[in-house]
Amino acid sequence: MEQIAILARLKPGAEPRAAELIKKGPPFDPGELGITRHSVYLAADAVVFVFEGHEVESAVDDLVEDPFRWMVNQAFDAWRPLVDGDPRIARPAYVWESSGEQIER
Repeated sequence: MEQIAILARLKPGAEPRAAELIKKGPPFDPGELGITRHSVYLAADAVVFVFEGHEVESAVDDLVEDPFRWMVNQAFDAWRPLVDGDPRIARPAYVWESSGEQIER
């Protein structure tokens, strides 16, 4: 499974409004885009959107670049006043997953 994250710094005091936006859920159907898992992490000064799935980077690119996804564009408009600077893309540098094997003692 591939992963990609989008990180954005929040302006001071933006955390409560960011939490409200996150509670609404994504302005798109993740499954429709082939995304198998989508998480959002919120801190006082930052928000991180994590996307997982097969060819997920392409799916996220399509989502961001499609001008006809009006709900996504409205969501971007709601986030713009909260974000300080440009969001950045982060790719996994290290991932550990359990193999699911159990050790008998």
